Amino acid sequence: MKFGVREICDVVLKAKANQKIGNKIFYKNEPVIYFDTLKTSSMEGAATTVYAQGGRGNSRLMAWEGERTVTFTMEDALISPAGFMILSGAGLIEASDSKPIMVHTTEQVQVNEGVTADKVDITVSSEPYNKAGEDYIYVMLLDEKGEISTEPYIPDPATIAENDDGSYTFSLKKTWTDTGRAADGGEQSRGNDLSKFTNDSIVLVDYYVQRQGGVSEVTITPDKFGGYFYLEASTLFRNTDGVDMPAEFIIPSCKIQSNFTFTMASSGDPSTFTFTIDAFPDYTRFDKKKKVLAAIQIVTEAEDSENLNRVSTHSLDTVDPISGMVKGANRPFSSFPTTTTNKG
Repeated sequence: MKFGVREICDVVLKAKANQKIGNKIFYKNEPVIYFDTLKTSSMEGAATTVYAQGGRGNSRLMAWEGERTVTFTMEDALISPAGFMILSGAGLIEASDSKPIMVHTTEQVQVNEGVTADKVDITVSSEPYNKAGEDYIYVMLLDEKGEISTEPYIPDPATIAENDDGSYTFSLKKTWTDTGRAADGGEQSRGNDLSKFTNDSIVLVDYYVQRQGGVSEVTITPDKFGGYFYLEASTLFRNTDGVDMPAEFIIPSCKIQSNFTFTMASSGDPSTFTFTIDAFPDYTRFDKKKKVLAAIQIVTEAEDSENLNRVSTHSLDTVDPISGMVKGANRPFSSFPTTTTNKG
């Protein structure tokens, strides 16, 4: 039987051993991640050939093959934190009360009315993060073209206050005392030149927001790489009768190369994410006799596929046109079977 191959694969990676990915633990043989938004998927086999050559013309006399490799490559249209962790070997941190994540934020806002030479009030949508000893909030004046026109101004963190609508206001001061800023951890006098501010001034505020939930942080370290997985890829092969047959690619031991690229542009197609997976010899789950690089299963016949043959057809002449009953029978024509299962 011959097949045509075109349909994309749906892929699942399963844990080869107990392993921790991010903050989740997966036990041996458990599914780790499913890929069902792939754009392309391919499996390539290669081998190295060397030749004995000699005689007139130095022609090839004999060949030796070895160093066989199998590589499965898939290109995903979408990426998830779990997928990126598997691709890069990265860790994952979920924001929580005990482990908050600081999220960088920028806002363009107009300063509050009542600007004076001693103080400028500014309101932002979220609570700015602040900790003694370092600056985390920066305010820059913008010119009429929207360009930054000044060095950063530093607000007095002690003035941060929540408003009734959930926004937060802080103040730039001409002078103030910053606790914990001095080299010895004591107080330090600081100040801003506020002469350029007016009631119409537009500023860019660069600050951080502390989040206790709804944020994931993927961390890439120099000593962590992707692990080993059991790969199963489901697709369809089409036979010459036009019937799609389920097919499965199995790689019993594989490792994802840790290379990745994010392509971001103002136009064109969105970035895709390529997973290049190297196969290594191992046993499949249901055959412990021989190690293989890969296996391909093709279901050429469905479990319930049997020859269906018509064994009887009732002539319309035997059906009463009013009652729909088969003449000489006590049930309607529609209840008579027209096909039956014949196993041979």
